[in-house]
Amino acid sequence: MPELPEVETTVRDLNKKVLSRTFIDVWTDFEKMLRLRLSFAKGYGRTQQGFGGQAKNFKKFKKELRGKKIQKIWRRGKNIIFELSQSYSLLIHQKLTGHLLYGTWKKEDGIWKSKTSGLLEEKVNTYIHLLFTLDNGQMLALSDLRKFAKAELWKTEELKNSEEIKNLGPEPLSKDFTFEKFKEVLKKKKGKIKQILMYQTVIAGIGNIYSDEILFEAQIHPFRKIPKLSETELKKIYQAMRKILKKAIELKGSSITDFRDIKGKRGSFDKIIKVYRKEGKKCSRCGTIIKRAKIGGRSAHFCPKCQIL
Repeated sequence: MPELPEVETTVRDLNKKVLSRTFIDVWTDFEKMLRLRLSFAKGYGRTQQGFGGQAKNFKKFKKELRGKKIQKIWRRGKNIIFELSQSYSLLIHQKLTGHLLYGTWKKEDGIWKSKTSGLLEEKVNTYIHLLFTLDNGQMLALSDLRKFAKAELWKTEELKNSEEIKNLGPEPLSKDFTFEKFKEVLKKKKGKIKQILMYQTVIAGIGNIYSDEILFEAQIHPFRKIPKLSETELKKIYQAMRKILKKAIELKGSSITDFRDIKGKRGSFDKIIKVYRKEGKKCSRCGTIIKRAKIGGRSAHFCPKCQIL
């Protein structure tokens, strides 16, 4: 799943390409991906899962989106938020395999194909299930192999006050998120540090890749319990978190699997990854073999010598 650096990369690129553009049409072949989260839309069969296959509800989504101008694009956690004219907002969560692309496509034999040769023709960029047409003739497409991504249309104030947004933890790179506040959010937690770093209600945007890399940088074992960490160790984690996330954004994220930027290009952070998916290889710091272990249904990758339990 795209994590904070990948989503931030996408948002920064979108701000350069689609800010002030207007949506004029939308297409999808998977209506469950779309949700109309408007208080007045209850009569249209809206459900948490989407439109339930009712064509009239997709038409309503399209009608409400058309003519809306993109006024601001920002990130909250792993969510991309387009603030639109008339107090609307479009939220897109790319989920496991989704990524947004910018270009032009044409439909051939029922399949959307890029009008230009190059990166957008790479297989990973061809699973187009959602496509927005903009007023400049360009398109914004969502390629999503697994079809888990979602696009929700909200009234802006309702979105900002929704549980989806309000329940997210602080942004780890925010200037306001000081070391003191980092300690505060961890103070009452009793779980293992790897898991806690990934809880979106504790800190927003960190997932499996960057929790592994942060803890390797800090030389902290992923199974360490929060109450057992000293202030010095907590500071190492805090500093590593900011260092790793900033570096990952600089390198436009990781493309270990599906993620690509809006031009279809791979990120570069995976070229300098130290432990994530490196089990069986030598630690770059001490030469010990990297191990992988299960933790809460996920995998933790670590050096058993550098990161002592």
